[in-house]
Amino acid sequence: MHRSAPRLTRILACAAVPVMLVAGCSSDSDSKGSGSDGGSSPSSENSSPGGEQSPAAVEPAKYAKLPQPCKALTSKTVEELVPKVKNKSGTAGTSNDTAARGSCSWNGLEDKGVKGSNYRWLDVSFQRFESESGVGSGEDRAKDAYEKEVAAVRATEKAKSVNSSPAAGVGEEATAISYGLTKSGEDFKYATIVARTGNVVVTLGYNGTGFAGAENPDPSELMKEAVTAAKEATASVAKAN
Repeated sequence: MHRSAPRLTRILACAAVPVMLVAGCSSDSDSKGSGSDGGSSPSSENSSPGGEQSPAAVEPAKYAKLPQPCKALTSKTVEELVPKVKNKSGTAGTSNDTAARGSCSWNGLEDKGVKGSNYRWLDVSFQRFESESGVGSGEDRAKDAYEKEVAAVRATEKAKSVNSSPAAGVGEEATAISYGLTKSGEDFKYATIVARTGNVVVTLGYNGTGFAGAENPDPSELMKEAVTAAKEATASVAKAN
């Protein structure tokens, strides 16, 4: 069969190039609509420009805000736990993001004359975690922070007779930690509750000592009062939302 000169020249040119390039030298009858036309496959269209899969969606955070820390406990609770409290309204801790963290503390010294004095300190703090794609849900992040907080309290420097156990009825999970600590020559007794409710971690600390001959607080009674206050503080998170 007779071939035109241009077509014959093209065939000879293709025959002279390496095998891997021959695929690009097609005849005039190449199919332009076949699956090998260089179009994007469905999988490549769904992937990101870098070829990585997009992060999976995470569950929205349960709580969008925190309660006002100094109002998380009622005045009645504060006065019962901290006799002769200096400031019933509490002293708020500093925070550059009140939507994510906040704290408040109260303290008081009850003078009993020749029987000495009873000192008490009460504080509560809140940490809230947002759900973030690629990082995790607010609840999962709060669970991680809860475990770290429990470990940190247990590892309090120079703490003596450290004991911990589950605190029933406080949030979705909670741990009660008790220990002793000597400061300025005085023996303090500590009761700390670390709890989690949804995407929020609540830590309530309660401690005290007896000055000038007054007896130190009973650890079991101190813990009982701390658990009661922690239930109130944890419940305040849901009320704020």
